[in-house]
Amino acid sequence: MTHAAYSAQAPSAVVMVRPHHFTVNTETAADNRFQLSTDWSDELASRAFDEITLAAETLESHGVTVHLFEDSGRETPDSVFPNNWFSTHAGGHIAIYPMKVPSRRRERRSDVIEMLKQNYRVQDVIDYSGLEPDGIFLEGTGAMVLDHIDRVAYAARSDRTDPIALERFCTHFNFEPMVFDARDGDGVSIYHTNVLMCVATGFAVIGTGMITDARRRNEVVARLQRSGRDIVHLSNAQIDSFAGNAIELQGKESRILALSTTALAALGDDQRATIEADARIIALDIPTIERAGGSVRCTLAGIHLTPRN
Repeated sequence: MTHAAYSAQAPSAVVMVRPHHFTVNTETAADNRFQLSTDWSDELASRAFDEITLAAETLESHGVTVHLFEDSGRETPDSVFPNNWFSTHAGGHIAIYPMKVPSRRRERRSDVIEMLKQNYRVQDVIDYSGLEPDGIFLEGTGAMVLDHIDRVAYAARSDRTDPIALERFCTHFNFEPMVFDARDGDGVSIYHTNVLMCVATGFAVIGTGMITDARRRNEVVARLQRSGRDIVHLSNAQIDSFAGNAIELQGKESRILALSTTALAALGDDQRATIEADARIIALDIPTIERAGGSVRCTLAGIHLTPRN
């Protein structure tokens, strides 16, 4: 059974960025194992443009408000992933984040923040980007998976998730940090927490096997279960197919779980059944975008603000 009831976890509006010259970011390839290096062409850029266009239309057709911004430049190869440079929070708060590589710092856009101020109630904007010269990074809701109901910030340690910045964010925004080490099957650290897990209202999908410390792994699972959520355990292969890179949104008739067609194909029947007991699954087809090392969750910056009208 799906529910239309309001949930603080599931925003009903998102920001998306449509790239006109999409390509893989060579600067981020060093620690993003999900990236596929390939020869980029105008045809692939055109495909990426079409994938974001269709994804936005699909979400709108299910009742999600999509604020679609254009990126016609060539200096911001990862701009299609806006969830890393800003986040929004109930009570009218916006955070702007310090990014690890220079090209990603150029993704920050004043027009996005101005749109939010015009259309939603915004009390303050806290800008952490001044930490960048000190080598301190916290890449938004890529680095942290936020439980807006239970006020927990789940975070896998990495160069993109600095404990100093995380502590500062959690103090400002009233979250409890829950930090852990996570590695893939080859022993490489997970670069962004949101490829590993997704917290929805009634369930959480998580690659528990990648959390290296057994005791910490049990603590993370127990914390999620204590909030009344069903746990969908993902295998390493399912994580590689972006099954953890999903986001719960509020549609017009029910809450939905937005993920990619790649991710959906990787899920088993029992896993789908657990998810569908609480949310409707909406699969978005973005295989070209996924070559850049991110999937549906990365392309959507959720808006947890109150509309002005």
